[in-house]
Amino acid sequence: MSRVVRWLTLLALVAGLAGCQTVQRVGDRIQAAADKVMGSKGQRLDPWESWNRKVFAFNEKLDENVLKPVATAYSEVVPSPIRTGIDNFFGNIGDAWSAVNLFLQGRFKAGVEQGMRFAVNSTLGLAGVLDIATEAGLEKNSQDFGKTLGKWGMGTGAYIVWPVFGPSSVRDSIALPVDWQASPAVVFDDGRKKTGIVALNIVNKRASFLRAGEMLEGIALDKYTFYRDAYLQRRGSFDDDDEVEVLVPGEAASAPADAASAPEATASGPNVKKPAEPASAAAR
Repeated sequence: MSRVVRWLTLLALVAGLAGCQTVQRVGDRIQAAADKVMGSKGQRLDPWESWNRKVFAFNEKLDENVLKPVATAYSEVVPSPIRTGIDNFFGNIGDAWSAVNLFLQGRFKAGVEQGMRFAVNSTLGLAGVLDIATEAGLEKNSQDFGKTLGKWGMGTGAYIVWPVFGPSSVRDSIALPVDWQASPAVVFDDGRKKTGIVALNIVNKRASFLRAGEMLEGIALDKYTFYRDAYLQRRGSFDDDDEVEVLVPGEAASAPADAASAPEATASGPNVKKPAEPASAAAR
């Protein structure tokens, strides 16, 4: 009887281990399938991945050694309400440009609403320092010329990581000079003031991503792939028709030789594009 019990126990143990392995294999297959679905489109738009990864690594070092320490010190010295007000001020200028792009896209109702948002915050909100419009139900609808080009039918093009500026694409790089003309820095003729406004926007934006960046550091993942797919998803690139050609130099369009893309966030990650979002943030 004891032998039968031992055999039954052994069989149950083997079955249990086999079941665990089966569950693990199924889980691995599901994860692989998910990675394939999300990764394939990102890789399709990333023909220069080898070079982009090198630039990404450079931006990460720049962020780690320069931008992040400055943003950390800034966040410790400048109170949160003031940082929010600065962010609102720059965002209000972005709302005006968003309204223009919505009209260019033929979205007139949305354009009028963004224009009203800009008018309300510029007057009642003390030049945009206070976000009165959101409380009044006028939500932000961020647009730029890159999205307008997409609305006009231009494909995303190849994914590009620019030194300092961070994630971009051929389409967004082409749109950058136009977006730059609507940036706050253009208002000033003085070089120092222009540089100061750009620096303030970048540092303030980076400070807002400090906590998110710390959370990301604790996650075991390929940061390059994560930032690339997040950028392309945010820019609506994964919604493009799969038949859209990837633009590369020598074909339908060529990427700019110099880094001209206005990142929305950071050198390694979320681009400061409003002109994206954390490694070296440069407002676009």
